[in-house]
Amino acid sequence: MRLGVAVILLSLGAAACSAGGETPAQAAGARAGGTPAVPVATAKVEQKSMPLALTVIGTAEASSNVAVHAQITGALTSVNFKEGDDVTKGQVLFTLDRRPLEGALAQAQATLARDMAQSAQAKSTAARFQDLQSRGIATKEQADVSRTTAAALDATLESDRAAVENAKVQLQYATITAPLSGRTGALIVHEGNLVRANDATALVVINQVAPIYVSFGIPEGRLPELKRYMEQGTVHVEAAAPGETKSSSGRITFIDNAVDSTTGQIRIKASFQNADHRLWPGQFANVVVTLSTEPNAIVVPTAAVQSGQQGNYVFVVKPDMTVDLRSVGVERQVAEATVVQNGLKPDEIVVTDGQLRLVPGAKVSIKSGPAANGSKGQP
Repeated sequence: MRLGVAVILLSLGAAACSAGGETPAQAAGARAGGTPAVPVATAKVEQKSMPLALTVIGTAEASSNVAVHAQITGALTSVNFKEGDDVTKGQVLFTLDRRPLEGALAQAQATLARDMAQSAQAKSTAARFQDLQSRGIATKEQADVSRTTAAALDATLESDRAAVENAKVQLQYATITAPLSGRTGALIVHEGNLVRANDATALVVINQVAPIYVSFGIPEGRLPELKRYMEQGTVHVEAAAPGETKSSSGRITFIDNAVDSTTGQIRIKASFQNADHRLWPGQFANVVVTLSTEPNAIVVPTAAVQSGQQGNYVFVVKPDMTVDLRSVGVERQVAEATVVQNGLKPDEIVVTDGQLRLVPGAKVSIKSGPAANGSKGQP
């Protein structure tokens, strides 16, 4: 009877130990004197094409901007657009009171007509006196005076024609058109106001946003590399506004002629068509300048690379499900991937999560589910 009670108590004690959180496999490992496997996430080392790129912050700039001013003084009679409208080159924006200018043009044309009649009369008189002189009836002095009068009236005609052209130009200034295609800003002067010629206040400012420039700086040490790849024709630029997932493609159109001695950087401009208006003047932009593409780069997820006192390292999963600590040389990081120079081979398996619990030779198990990022590369 006592022996049966002892057996029951031993069975209950074993069950309690098993319920303390250990899995059956861990309990079996513990009974065998082993260490439980550390759960990790893994990814496969890849060999693929990777861009050689510079990532910088730039600022979008209008490719052209114009402050529209009145060139004559007059009352503003109409405004033919709304603030923020897209306008095209030659589109009528403002109209000034034309009546005083039309009157000035009519007066100039009348003066020209009068002087043309007087000039014709003077030429006829000069011809008649020339004939009379040749016959000895008129004196040489009379003939000279008539010719001088005709020549003076010819000069007057030239002045009158210039006055007519000036009056026409002044009348054209009464209609103010867009000097370029672009987006209008805030309207400064509204209909009914008196505007003055050469006033410092602009009527409106127009920014050309398609195409658009993005200005950015790169370290002076990267300039020779950039120029070399530009000569090879492999450089292209992408820019995206903060928070945008889709980027715009462009090309470098300007390299400044001097390095900024205060920052050690040189200013670069890239041009973008910007037909969709994703980039906006004054806006910051994330710029990626792709210099070239490395065809056979060794790539691992950035999460796999750890830093220690001896440099960068990764944990490599061996076929027997133990890990080996491997030192690696990091060349560059591109987004969530890291290009390594040495220490790894294609198709090897590296740990991307769970490294804090690992030591060389530790036994691992591969996580399953969403936590196992890149686990499709597990052995």
